[in-house]
Amino acid sequence: MNKRKKQVTIYDLATELKVAPSTVSRALKDHSSIGKETIAAVKELARKRGYRTNTMASNLRKQQTTTIGVLVPWINHPFISNLIAGIEAEARAAGYEVIISQSQDSYENEVANARALFSSRIHALIVSLAMETTHYDHITEIIQSGTPVIFVDRIPWEIEGYRVMIDNFSTARVATQHLIDQGCRRIALLGGARNQVIYHERESGYRTALQENGIEIDERLILASGQLGQEEGYRFTRHLFDENLAPDGLFSTMDIAAVGAMKYARSAGICIPEQLAVIGFNDDPVCEIIEPGLSSMSHPATEMGRKALQQALRLANPKKPPPASEVNLATGLVIRASSLRTGH
Repeated sequence: MNKRKKQVTIYDLATELKVAPSTVSRALKDHSSIGKETIAAVKELARKRGYRTNTMASNLRKQQTTTIGVLVPWINHPFISNLIAGIEAEARAAGYEVIISQSQDSYENEVANARALFSSRIHALIVSLAMETTHYDHITEIIQSGTPVIFVDRIPWEIEGYRVMIDNFSTARVATQHLIDQGCRRIALLGGARNQVIYHERESGYRTALQENGIEIDERLILASGQLGQEEGYRFTRHLFDENLAPDGLFSTMDIAAVGAMKYARSAGICIPEQLAVIGFNDDPVCEIIEPGLSSMSHPATEMGRKALQQALRLANPKKPPPASEVNLATGLVIRASSLRTGH
């Protein structure tokens, strides 16, 4: 078995060059007190020996860090990957690094990951809560330590902290109204866990749109899951038709569940949008791939990531004025063939 190669240290370089470790350290940082020839010699040897700066050790000595912790439910979801892209782009521009951790929508994972990130002496934490999370002690501990925490998208009920989000109520209201404008009167809702603020607000927006149009709310058409995905979308839609609760419109609070609904409809010979008009939420890339194209509500994930990182840096810098406690970004209705009925 191969032994792990020993990591080269500043002391190794200093011994080989016959200079003080402090000289090597300064040379690697282009310090003005070190001559150009020495700097060149140190950097050349460091390159040859494969030396890497120990950022963590440096941070521990300084009691500070240039690392932002990011805790999200799933890295492989399109919305989250775009969110992370926004965070990373803004962090890179500001000279910061990012550590990303996913909870897989598990409360226990979220607690463990939050504490691991905090132990890494992160500069700030950006978090989108797991679907299971209803208690926030692991987050309040970090806030009380003085480490800035910014909530993005999935926000807590009980913490008034800094947040970057959209108006989920109004966005869901617009989505439901679109289906009503297409002539739908029996509109089903596929929702996420009601313990999460965003899914509670999306359901409220759906209910309000129905009430405003004089449409009676049928509780049997409202289905929710803590693991809302393609399988649940398929299963929920099959349940509605099997139980003679056939809707003529369907609003899914996640695009991937809407895809599952459309797959069931296609397997059952149900025409979209003539018999079942469908709209999703997020405007994921799959919306343009599936046939017919899936209508959706846009969700500015990349910009949300950028704003969250900007919030984090402003909070962590006492010289800058504190940011607004809440940033709300605009959304929009993206109409495609899945919901667009002729004659409406």
